[in-house]
Amino acid sequence: MKIKHRTNLETQPILSLNRKIIRFTVVENNQKHHIETYVGEYPSLMFLLRDRLYLDGFGECQGVGRCATCIVQAKAIKGNSMIKERNEPSTLSKMGYTDADIRLSCQLFITTDLEESEIEVLDI
Repeated sequence: MKIKHRTNLETQPILSLNRKIIRFTVVENNQKHHIETYVGEYPSLMFLLRDRLYLDGFGECQGVGRCATCIVQAKAIKGNSMIKERNEPSTLSKMGYTDADIRLSCQLFITTDLEESEIEVLDI
């Protein structure tokens, strides 16, 4: 009996072969950062920003949506990412934010909805 050996390509998970690359811009302290990632690489935009930009005091509640330390202005996002859910509406309301494009980055998932958007990290 002849045993067939698998190549590295055959043993890689299917998801790693079909990752959708997305690109968007993040503005922090008037400096533009061009971000390239793939769908689902991070649980949320907050985790991506903390990992890539090393922001102090950012996302203190770890993504629960209650502290508003991960507040951003998200321009040109699309699709379901435009909908504010969970704790986000009440947290933003308590902080006095009413603009539709002001968001908690912990409530924005890394999806194609962010493609070509501009995310500005706001000081609170």
